[in-house]
Amino acid sequence: MSAVLQPSPGKRKPAALPSPAAANAAAASFATLTAGLDYLEAADVEQVRKAYRFADEAHLGQIRNSGEPYITHPIAVAAQCAEWKLDAQALMAALLHDAIEDCGVTKPELIERFGAPVAELVDGLTKLDKLQFNTREESQAESFRKMLLAMARDVRVILIKLADRTHNMRTLDDVAREKWARISSETLEIYAPIAHRLGLNQTYRELQELAFRHLRPWRYQTLTKAVTKARSRRRDLIQKVQREVEAAFGAAGMEVRIAGREKTLYSIYRKMDEKHLSFAQVTDIYGFRVIVPDITACYTALGILHQMYKPVPGRFKDHIAIPKLNGYQSLHTTLVGPSGVNVEFQMRTEAMHVVAESGVAAHWLYKARDPSGAGGNGMGTQWLQSLLDIQHETRDAAEFWDHVKIDLFPDAVYVFTPKSQIMALPRGATLVDFAYAIHSDVGDHTIAGRINGEQVPLRTELKNGDIVEVVTAPVSTPNPAWLGFVRTGRARSKIRHHLKTLAHAESQELGHKLLTQALRAEGMEKLPDDDEAHHALWEKLLRFTGNRTQAELLTDLGLGKRIASIVAKRLMTLLAESGERPDALLITRERYSAHETVSQGVVSLDGSENASVQYAPCCRPIPGDEIVGYLGRGEGLVVHATDCAVAKRLQHKDSERFIAVEWSDDPVRAFATSVVVTVANGKGVLARVAAALAAAEADITHVDMGEDAAQDATDLRFVIAVRDRTHLSAVLRNLKRTPSVLRARRTRPANSAS
Repeated sequence: MSAVLQPSPGKRKPAALPSPAAANAAAASFATLTAGLDYLEAADVEQVRKAYRFADEAHLGQIRNSGEPYITHPIAVAAQCAEWKLDAQALMAALLHDAIEDCGVTKPELIERFGAPVAELVDGLTKLDKLQFNTREESQAESFRKMLLAMARDVRVILIKLADRTHNMRTLDDVAREKWARISSETLEIYAPIAHRLGLNQTYRELQELAFRHLRPWRYQTLTKAVTKARSRRRDLIQKVQREVEAAFGAAGMEVRIAGREKTLYSIYRKMDEKHLSFAQVTDIYGFRVIVPDITACYTALGILHQMYKPVPGRFKDHIAIPKLNGYQSLHTTLVGPSGVNVEFQMRTEAMHVVAESGVAAHWLYKARDPSGAGGNGMGTQWLQSLLDIQHETRDAAEFWDHVKIDLFPDAVYVFTPKSQIMALPRGATLVDFAYAIHSDVGDHTIAGRINGEQVPLRTELKNGDIVEVVTAPVSTPNPAWLGFVRTGRARSKIRHHLKTLAHAESQELGHKLLTQALRAEGMEKLPDDDEAHHALWEKLLRFTGNRTQAELLTDLGLGKRIASIVAKRLMTLLAESGERPDALLITRERYSAHETVSQGVVSLDGSENASVQYAPCCRPIPGDEIVGYLGRGEGLVVHATDCAVAKRLQHKDSERFIAVEWSDDPVRAFATSVVVTVANGKGVLARVAAALAAAEADITHVDMGEDAAQDATDLRFVIAVRDRTHLSAVLRNLKRTPSVLRARRTRPANSAS
């Protein structure tokens, strides 16, 4: 098919055919477009002409597959946009849409020549062109459609893209035949449904027909012949129905416009394929559109038709009361006409007809016909009316498009995996959500991530069209901090499950330590094995504690739900019943050392304990402090400083829950503690204090300057991470030597400071 635009209906073709060179020159001239721009102001037409000249110069020397100058394609795209009555900016972008991609023109150059809005439209089209749909899965096709819609910040980008695809399909005969299948499939799966979503019915039907003709040429030809035959056979029948319907409306005194409608070849083929019908069994090939003055007349027309012919049960649809998402409104009914042939009728108003054919583009059509916006009042479509209001009030294309997108699909972002699979995630989803959406193992072992090739933090929110890559490591585990920023329920539940499992494993290990320690105090070196010889003994102990398994009992001990000394005494009684005797020397040694609080069975802490041990925030103990351990009910072991006021209160009322704990000789991490630095207020004080802390190798984890207005002397409260008391002393000395620092001290409960 030639890329030369068809002449408008009002023009006649010349009698003599022009030479190919003359035809090319005519198709490449601005005059081809001028006839369709009568709805624009003269100044706007001049702007479009400037864009044409620039595009013509940029594409100079480029030839299409058909042998025509390349500029004929942008002109054809702009002509389609002009049919939809799009504004001057959209027409300029249509003419320039291949300039960045094919001609090396830059976005700043377009901004300078034509303004930012036009450059943004061209840039948006260029980005959409880079997307490659390369999978046949239906769900992926749906995601790809949504991604195209989501990535376009302005509805005009999608409209220009559809005009571009329509012209490419019209000229597909000039493309190598091996490309037909891929381009036609993409058109059927991606672009035709988008046209349908946006209510562009004519474009939707044309894209389907053109794609079907190139994808299934033999079936297309066969169906064409069958429909042509049926048309000639049934011509008399259809004409009879039309005469009878016109007479019935005339008798009722109703002014109507009746137009014949024939089902497209592709929709006939799809119906035959999906319902396994022969061509003869497809009965609703023909139909009529009845255009009436107002909504009430739609229902009146329905009543007249139902009195003439019998309706087919279950085939009536009221899309006026319940419009489709894309704003489509009509009454549909299928009637049994003469000779038992089914005929479909659609009743709609003129405004509904414009929406049905042009959809989202209709708001520009109405704006062009009635700049005051009043013409939209009779449209009867809330959805489209709200779009018209937005367009009229704000003239903001971005806001208009956001409104469209809210109705078209849920609030989601669509991103690519490195293998070009598309994943849909809730808006605000992060790299961690993406990792868990791939697989829970990927999420659990995530350590870093890249978006579009750049390394970014794990909490980075994803945007439409991002290519996301996750870096994993076998040693990595979920971080509790992730729960603060993940958006998906799947990620949240997987992180919680992993942390819970980890906490149970650590609590079980701590429970084993505690029970062994308590048993040593009763004179037994170690726990009895869970073997056949001791099976009955463990069964009795579990009945006593109410646990189902040994692992559950040890976990409960670690979480503080059971007291280790009570369980140990019961276990010792059971062991004595089975003939095992305690070691008197071990009892003496354990009880003496326990009294001296240097028991060898004491729980040793080095900071590697994760969920099973907490360091109390009320006193923030660090290595070198005297400490005690409190087995809170269900919260594991909580470590307090011995002189902590909270610990003293707990000891007074719950002393049996305290156990002996001590610091390991080699702690494996730094511990948080609180310091208060009193400074003479002035410029750069906070920076100097922070530098002093950094020089002393103390990490700042929190800083609080209070909410009071700055005084001559101000307290800065820091939470810092230090290795032990010796390190803390060095940090405080460093702070005291810093200019402007008046005092520096550790804050502790019970008024003890060092």
